Amino acid sequence: MEFISRHISYSEATKSQVASRYGKENIPNEEQLAAMKLVAEKIFEPIREHFKRPIAVTSFFRDKSVNVLAGGSANSQHCKGEALDMDADVLGGLTNAEIFHFIRTRLLFDQLIWEFGSDKNPDWVHASYKQNRNRKQILKNRKNGYKTEYELWIG
Repeated sequence: MEFISRHISYSEATKSQVASRYGKENIPNEEQLAAMKLVAEKIFEPIREHFKRPIAVTSFFRDKSVNVLAGGSANSQHCKGEALDMDADVLGGLTNAEIFHFIRTRLLFDQLIWEFGSDKNPDWVHASYKQNRNRKQILKNRKNGYKTEYELWIG
C-alpha cells in the first residue's frame, strides 16, 4: 500500500524514529489502518485542501511498544490509529495556529490539542477522530517540570 489518503503515504503514517532507534516494528493491523484512513479523510485532507499547502505529519500510528518507548500516554489514540500530529511550521507558509483554528471551527473531531509553544502558536497540533462519539474536546498542554499537564483550551 502506497497511500492511506491523497496526501499521506503509508510510510509517512507509520514512520517512527523511536521504532527505528530500538529496532521495533510499527505496523498497524487492519482495524488500526481503517482508523488511520478515516482520520486522514476527516481531519488531514480537509486541512490540506483548504490551505493548499503541504503539512508535515510528525506522528500518526504508534504501536503500543513504540508508544511506551516514546513516553506516550497509556491510552494514546495514536496506538489505535485515531490520532495524528501535524506541524505546518516545518514546511513554512502556514502556522500551526491556523491549522488548530481551522480544525476547531470547521471540522468534527474527537480531541484537539494545542501542543506546547506559545499563546500565539503551538509547537504542533494533535487531532483525533473516532468512528463514533467524537467529543470535540479541546485542550492545551504545558510542561510542569518533567510532567506534561493538560487543561481545557479557552480561546
